[in-house]
Formats: sequence, C-alpha cells, structure tokens
Amino acid sequence: MNKPGATYEASLKSIETENFIDRIFYRPIGFRVACLLLPTRITPNMVTLISIFIGASAGYLFHYANIIYNVYGILLLIFANILDCTDGQLARLSGNKSAIGRILDGLAGDVWFTFIYVSLASRLSHQYETSWFYVVAVVSGLSHLGQANITDYYKTLHLYFISREKGSEFQSIEQIRKRHKSMKPGLNKVFYLLYRIYTLIQVKATPSLQRMLASLHRRYGGDIPQEIRTAFRKESCRLMTPINLMTFNGRTIILFIALLTGFVWVYFLYEIIFLNIILTYTMKKHERMCANFL
Repeated sequence: MNKPGATYEASLKSIETENFIDRIFYRPIGFRVACLLLPTRITPNMVTLISIFIGASAGYLFHYANIIYNVYGILLLIFANILDCTDGQLARLSGNKSAIGRILDGLAGDVWFTFIYVSLASRLSHQYETSWFYVVAVVSGLSHLGQANITDYYKTLHLYFISREKGSEFQSIEQIRKRHKSMKPGLNKVFYLLYRIYTLIQVKATPSLQRMLASLHRRYGGDIPQEIRTAFRKESCRLMTPINLMTFNGRTIILFIALLTGFVWVYFLYEIIFLNIILTYTMKKHERMCANFL
C-alpha cells in the first residue's frame, strides 16, 4: 500500500533526466517496490547493498559460454538495476537521504561492471588463448568510469537548474572539501574522500561549465532567475540523447546482444570506441553550450 502522499513523480529526481527505458520499465517497478518497503525498517542503503551482491553475481555468470547461464545473468542484472532504482526512489519518498547513500549508489554500478569486465575477459582469454583481454577489460573499465562520472555530473547539473530542491546534490568542490575536513575520522570520511576526488575530476574536465557557474553565482548568488534556469534546461535537454547512451541502459542493450549472440568481444569495442566517441562529442558540445550561454 502506498504511503499517503507517495506519488510516482515524487519518487523521481526529474522526468527530464530519465531515459525512455527507465520511464516505462525500471522506474515504475522501482516505485512499486519502494512503496512496499516504506512501512518496513529496510533502508535505501540496505537495498543498495543487496543490489551490489545481485549485480556481482550476474557478472560472474557471464564468465560461462553457456546461453542458459548468460540469460540468468541478464535477469539478475535487470533485477539489480530495479533495486538500484528502488533505493533512490525509497530515499526520496521516505526522506531518508544521505551523502553516503549517494556514494554507495554510485559504487554499486562500479562493482557490477568490475565483475562483468573480469568475467568477460576471463571468458575471452580462454576462448582465444591470450591474456590480452584483461588489458582490454581494464581499458574498458576506465572508459566506463570516465563516462559515468561525466554523465552523472551533467544530469545533476540539469537538476540544479530545475530548482534548489531538485539540485540539492549538486555541490561545488569547495563545499565538498569543507565538509570532508569537518568529518570525524572513520569509514564515512574515507568514502567521502572518494566522492571528493570524483567531484574534482568532474570540475577539472569542465572548465567552461565552471566559468559559467562562477559568473552566475557572482551575479545572482544562489538565486538564479527562473528564465535563466529554463533557458539552460532547454539547451541541456538537447544533449540528453547522447548522455543517455552512456548510462546503464545505453550500454547493457549492447551487452545483452553480445552475450546472447556469443560475440562478447563486441561489447568491449562498443565501450572503448563508440562510447568514448560519444563522451568526447558530448563534452565538447556541453562546454561550447556553457561558453556561449551567458
């Protein structure tokens, strides 16, 4: 039963940043699961940890050149992503949001694909009797991290221009550095250090965006006029298609096809060549958009 006031729209960050498959499949299911969990003591972080184990198990099954095992792996990975949607939707519906939760949520996908890349490399190494596929897997994994980093940054930025509430996760590197220094020693501070490094990479990779934000903050502080917010979102929405290609859905469609046809090496080519071209194109277009915006 839904919690009073718990609506599907309230469980989303923004419909503008959701891609087609998420809107019609993952998010609606995630919302129903989140509503079932609302009356329980299960927290969003618990859901995230469960998704990590399920996604890692899916990756392990891709090691086998067996269509049945691969189908089971595909189903597990789909289930893991449903839970990955559920944790964020549950956090928004319950109000149980935290910086550590956001970091864990980001790490979940990294763990899944680490297992996937190692399993695919092992499978191809046995098939072609060469260990070079482990090098390919490392390059693919690093490419994936870079793509996911920038994709997350652009989507969070888009939310920031919708409203202060929607964009509350968008923080400057100075804010993150200050908070990290104020934290007590412990595991949380270690996790937050990773987030600090993650954000620093985003900042260094987007100089035009940083200049645009600095100019807006000098002019308006935190109160950016609505007409400017709307104008930026209009420009940003035009880049959502290439951005969405670098998300879970954009890469797993090709992964699933590669697994079902047996040509798993195709996925590595897609990740390293095609998605890096998309990343380069998107960053250049976004930087040009920010440089010209003001």
